[in-house]
Amino acid sequence: MFKKKDFCTNCRTEEEYVLQKKQIKNMINNTEYTFSITSAVCQNCGEEMNLPGMIDQNIREVDEQYRKIVGIVTVSDIENLMELYNIGKAPLSLVLGFGEVTITRYLSGQIPSKKYSDIIRKALISPNFMHEKLAENKQKITDVAYAKAEEAVKSLQAISSISEEMRRSIAYLFVRLEEITPLALQKLLYFCQGISCVLNEKPLFSEQCQAWVHGPVFPEVYELFRNFKYNPIEDKRFIAFAAVESELTEDERKIIDLVVATFGKYGGKMLEKITHAEKPWQIAREGCAVDTPSQNQITLASIREYYEDKNAQYNFARPEGIKKYIADTIGVAA
Repeated sequence: MFKKKDFCTNCRTEEEYVLQKKQIKNMINNTEYTFSITSAVCQNCGEEMNLPGMIDQNIREVDEQYRKIVGIVTVSDIENLMELYNIGKAPLSLVLGFGEVTITRYLSGQIPSKKYSDIIRKALISPNFMHEKLAENKQKITDVAYAKAEEAVKSLQAISSISEEMRRSIAYLFVRLEEITPLALQKLLYFCQGISCVLNEKPLFSEQCQAWVHGPVFPEVYELFRNFKYNPIEDKRFIAFAAVESELTEDERKIIDLVVATFGKYGGKMLEKITHAEKPWQIAREGCAVDTPSQNQITLASIREYYEDKNAQYNFARPEGIKKYIADTIGVAA
């Protein structure tokens, strides 16, 4: 097994080292902040080692944490914004109403003001806002730059068809799962809604689902990702979703964590099978043949009633309870 080694100035020889986190305190604008940075510790003497590039890494770590604490966008956020709208540094600066070299300075490490940071963040999460800024400052950029950015805006505006709560939920599912198909996404959202109605005593999002042939479907989400069919979802619109994932509450995050840890281990077809065994989908499909399309609504009341009943039996607050429910529902090992 390869072991990391470098020169230890204390031992005066090459020694093995381990990377670990340590806490430091820094004063910034007359306010003290605590940051977690990476350090390399010599396995022989226990002293810190000064590895090449470690200082630069620590600077980046402090910068990212400070920006998060005070609510300032990161360099990565700005790079993502440029990729999302297919726009360069100077045109983006002008479109957002900044000086022409402002974005260039931010990419070099200068920290934006809170006012400018909020404008950048709003453009990152709202295609409609970006559309407004493009229209407002169209005359400041070239026709080519405008056309490319406007085309990107139009492809992203479909995201506005779903609620902020739904966007945050989808974003976190993207974070927690390495890949996800549209079919699996629909079913996991449905399970999140049911579990949330029980454990948080309220739905996770406002969208209503319908009883389609292949199980519960949120039509707005279907339209958003329909082009991926049965393939894993992967496109640059992930960036816009990722920008809102951090806005989930701790209670909302716990619901999705529970669903991912249990239902998330199965593929789309198995998740479909689970929903087909549940009463809310069955009730909404009454009178429909197996392969008959339907837009019948699965009511939130029926979802809540069903999951409250199953929670009393299995205790959905515990992963083991949900796993037992799945096993009993479709006859697999818990």
